[in-house]
Amino acid sequence: MIRNAFKMKLKPGFEAEYKKRHDEIWPELSVELKEAGISDYSIFLDEETLTLFAVQKLSDNNTSAKLSDNPIVRKWWDYMSDIMECNSDNSPVAKTLKEVFHAE
Repeated sequence: MIRNAFKMKLKPGFEAEYKKRHDEIWPELSVELKEAGISDYSIFLDEETLTLFAVQKLSDNNTSAKLSDNPIVRKWWDYMSDIMECNSDNSPVAKTLKEVFHAE
């Protein structure tokens, strides 16, 4: 199992909308994430900086790198692009974080 963490950025004034959209996440998107080997996925918001901190577990044989080609994922990116900092293809600007400590 691989632990993966990354950060993204929310646009000002969209904190409640971001939470609402994730509370109503599309069932077909949840299926795609699970099929790609993603589990135990959480996103936290730093309300002072509007930084989104995401952490997820990836199976050893995950296919998460291929999700960018998935039409459901791309549709979600389009849906979220008005409230997040995005790249030109509407994917969220995401910065992978290096794990420096872990305890169980």
